[in-house]
Amino acid sequence: MASESKLKLHGFNNLTKSLSFNIYDVCYTGDAATQQEYIQYIDEEYNAERLTAILEEVARIIGANVLNIARQDYDPQGASVTMLISEEPVLPAASVSKHEEPGPLPETIVGHLDKSHLTVHTYPESHPDHGISTFRADIDVSTCGVISPLTALNYLIHSFDSEIVTIDYRVRGFTRDIRGYKHFIDHEINSIQNFLSEDTRDSYQMVDVNVYQENVFHTKMMLKDVELDNHMFADGSDLPEDERKHVTDQLRHEMQEIFYGRNIP
Repeated sequence: MASESKLKLHGFNNLTKSLSFNIYDVCYTGDAATQQEYIQYIDEEYNAERLTAILEEVARIIGANVLNIARQDYDPQGASVTMLISEEPVLPAASVSKHEEPGPLPETIVGHLDKSHLTVHTYPESHPDHGISTFRADIDVSTCGVISPLTALNYLIHSFDSEIVTIDYRVRGFTRDIRGYKHFIDHEINSIQNFLSEDTRDSYQMVDVNVYQENVFHTKMMLKDVELDNHMFADGSDLPEDERKHVTDQLRHEMQEIFYGRNIP
């Protein structure tokens, strides 16, 4: 559907657009003490207050009013934030792009939302034997109406250090035009990848699993280059070369298991 073509609806746009994704940070932490320091660092870096600020910026990008915020830091680790959002005035049709293109990093886009929500939950954890620690954040952005939550995807990915990203996007329900004709999607989408910036697409290996007839889209991303110094929580400059190679192989193995969703011997 071309962006210049304004869809004349019978009532409100009832389509629900849901973006869900998991991001993983993978780090080598060495011993038990360093693992604990890493988890403490993650808990402080991505506490409920910081996560709230990220979601507030997402709400700004997609043009939503924040109605209510519930947030919680957990003991011994982790945090959650849930945000209820509501509508703002709709931009003129020509101002809301329906083409596949990257969203802002960030700049204001106003859309029509109602009975919508944003949530984020964090899960730090460590391997008991191999010195590998991971941090996972689960994020959901659900909107009703004109705007797609894919608009906020670039900002969200750049808000976290992400080695692996798993993204699901689904358009549910239908909206009816003035002729009574049902529309089960109101914007162009061939792949979630087309909503990512060029630097992101260049940095990640990506795989799509899409069910077009059901308006279900799935993309998995894994960082192409594993530079050990970028994945060391402690200083690893004094590690012997053979140990550096061993740790790098461990990191790649951990990332591949997460990416493919299975244990690899």
